[in-house]
Amino acid sequence: MGNREKKRTFFGGAMILAVGIAIVKLIGALYKIPLGNILDDEGFGHFNNAYVIYNLLLMVSTAGLPVALSKTISEADALGRNNQVRRIFRVALTAFFLLGTVTFLVMFTLAQPLADLQGDGMAVHAVQAIAPACFFVCVLSTFRGYAQGHSNMVPTAVSQVIEALGKLAIGLTLAWILVQNGASSADSAAGAIFGVTCGAGICLIYLIVEYLLRGSRLGGRTSDQPESHGAILRRLLVIAVPITVCASVTPITSWLDTAQVQNILRDVLNAESAQWYHDQGLTDPVVAAYGAYQKAVTIYNLPSSFMVALTASVVPAIAACRARRDFRGAGRIAESSLRMGMLLALPAGAGLLFLGGPIMGLLYADTDHAVADPSMMLLGAASVFVCVMLVGNSILQASGFVNLPIFIMVLGCAAKLLVNSFMVRQLGAVGAAIGTLVCYVIVAVLELALIKRVIPAAPSYSRVFLKPLFASLLMGVAVWSVHGLLSPLLGSTLAVLGAIGLGVILYAVLVVVLRAISREDLSLMPKGEKIAKILRL
Repeated sequence: MGNREKKRTFFGGAMILAVGIAIVKLIGALYKIPLGNILDDEGFGHFNNAYVIYNLLLMVSTAGLPVALSKTISEADALGRNNQVRRIFRVALTAFFLLGTVTFLVMFTLAQPLADLQGDGMAVHAVQAIAPACFFVCVLSTFRGYAQGHSNMVPTAVSQVIEALGKLAIGLTLAWILVQNGASSADSAAGAIFGVTCGAGICLIYLIVEYLLRGSRLGGRTSDQPESHGAILRRLLVIAVPITVCASVTPITSWLDTAQVQNILRDVLNAESAQWYHDQGLTDPVVAAYGAYQKAVTIYNLPSSFMVALTASVVPAIAACRARRDFRGAGRIAESSLRMGMLLALPAGAGLLFLGGPIMGLLYADTDHAVADPSMMLLGAASVFVCVMLVGNSILQASGFVNLPIFIMVLGCAAKLLVNSFMVRQLGAVGAAIGTLVCYVIVAVLELALIKRVIPAAPSYSRVFLKPLFASLLMGVAVWSVHGLLSPLLGSTLAVLGAIGLGVILYAVLVVVLRAISREDLSLMPKGEKIAKILRL
């Protein structure tokens, strides 16, 4: 396979994965937005408390091994060592099976103390309902890593979409049926989150079938002598453990954040235990406030999904330039990627900041708007810094600085927990949004400073930020004004939709008029050259 073909295969695989992840994130939003309306704030709080525990255990158990598996299989496959490939897969499958079993048992049998630690003992049924997903995802990760080791990204992308669609269809259906039949918020949340387990189970079935159908086309036995099972396992762990440690920073912080916020709220509000409110047939004010906050978090996560395709393209492009010692070219790509990221992130963040309350009213009419609306505005601003962080991470990683972003993230997360401890006591659940904003401001600023210091031909931040920021602020003021004018005449729903529509048009015009984007920027995106011709850039 020639260099050009290899490059095309790599970029194609990266883009397939990026598109798959973007679709999964959008399906996730389509899942959580209606789910937040089916469940009340308390039920949504139970759901998210269980999901945070699941996400932590899942990340610890699966973050590194699929990458290690794909790497070792890719190396053996490149040397034509089919026997080694088979043994690596068997060792990994056994390890994942055992790890998944242990993770499932820990989550299922310790569901009550884990839920109590979160400050929400009534989430126990939701924790147990999602526990089997730990086993399913551990095992299916083996098949994903195996396919990726053969440079086949399609099974991973397709399986992610299948998993998300299963979660969407089954989770929403179960939640709706339970709510309609008068189930408690805790049981309704358990039904909703069981959709995650079902989606993972369906995904595993697809990957097993796909593997059985594809297995016969991967070549016969060769004469190579495979390594011992213990040597293969050690090699996998050497690669997997550092990746797992790095990837676990965010879910560990989310888990600590969730437990900290709810336990502080329970103390400040002098609230009883979640079980007490359930027994009395009353709404738990702590879990309900957390649920309202999480509804804002659902929307806040959307802008970062637009960064997936961009970051997937940036890493190989910068790495290729650096391999040729074309540092100026790498610097230009870094600048263009940051500018493209800001052209997408700044208007999204500005829209959430200026229309945070009306958007939450449109999407979640029955939530506690005293919590959700200000949280949405603060998280809208934070979403911009999250996008800066994601693009900055990709630039630093492509430039060989893999561990530095992790240390910066740890610092930001520590700041978040520190800010939470003060602001949640002052402002309730809204204080958690301030902690998130502070965290990502610190991370983004430090990463930008690091990029400027360690990367040759570093980006010009004035060219990156000034024009997109100016266009976004103008758009934000315009949509806020239009909503204020239209709301008394058309009602809030039509006013929000009208303001958003005007904002999209106005921002597009401003970007072109201000020449905030260049032909080189568009070259990073699919069909960028055609778009550049249309815009006459």
